[in-house]
Amino acid sequence: MSERTTGGTTGMNPKTRSTAGCLLAGLGATTAALVWAPRAAFSIDGGFEGHARDLSVLFVDLPLILLGGALVPLFAWALTTRWVHRPWVAALAAVATLALGVWGLTEWWTPRQQPDPGYGPGI
Repeated sequence: MSERTTGGTTGMNPKTRSTAGCLLAGLGATTAALVWAPRAAFSIDGGFEGHARDLSVLFVDLPLILLGGALVPLFAWALTTRWVHRPWVAALAAVATLALGVWGLTEWWTPRQQPDPGYGPGI
């Protein structure tokens, strides 16, 4: 017996469609974490004597960024495969949506980057 497709004329069986969606979700979470890490490094390190340490970037921001990075391309993939029925268009839409999401992340989310005023490079 052959497996039937659930999307009509997509030409993809459900296992392939699920695998592609999971790979896109993993790509999104990895990309979001790689964009997040350098921006959050100062908040984790805290600068001189840990004065500006803010660990909320680990406990609040990181899980939200990973979740968003995984779900945004996954939802774009799912919606596009249902509407267009072409897997390459869905993959392109998911990657474009991920790129827009990462751009939005870098524009909107900015943790503390510099120490408080008055703390210079030293004497």
